Amino acid sequence: MMDLGLLLIRVIVGVLFIGHGAQKLFGMFGGYGPKGTGGWMESVGIRPGVAMAVFAGLLELIGGALFTVGLLTPVAALLIALTMLGAIVKVHGPNGLWATANGYEYPLVLLVVVIGVALIGAGAYSLDALFF
Repeated sequence: MMDLGLLLIRVIVGVLFIGHGAQKLFGMFGGYGPKGTGGWMESVGIRPGVAMAVFAGLLELIGGALFTVGLLTPVAALLIALTMLGAIVKVHGPNGLWATANGYEYPLVLLVVVIGVALIGAGAYSLDALFF
């Protein structure tokens, strides 16, 4: 059952990160693409905005894809963790913990989940199990 639980966590979290990356990179799923996301990033002090939007989008898209299929899971978790650390430090941290005040509660949960999976391993239903 543990392997099934890990698969469920990896697929849901990973696919959602793919979606967030696609929002930043391509404007899909209600996103604003690199220019719109970059403008917002500049407004909160993240510069250069467009380059950082593309960088964050790539981390989320690639990290999410690898995490979903369980390939190079520690690397995937690192890519996702970097985006969550950035979100905590640059965006949500000043607002405190709770999500109701736009705090860092949710990015912290995601950070812990991906690190936890990386430490446990991707499970039997993963490409890591198949290749390594």
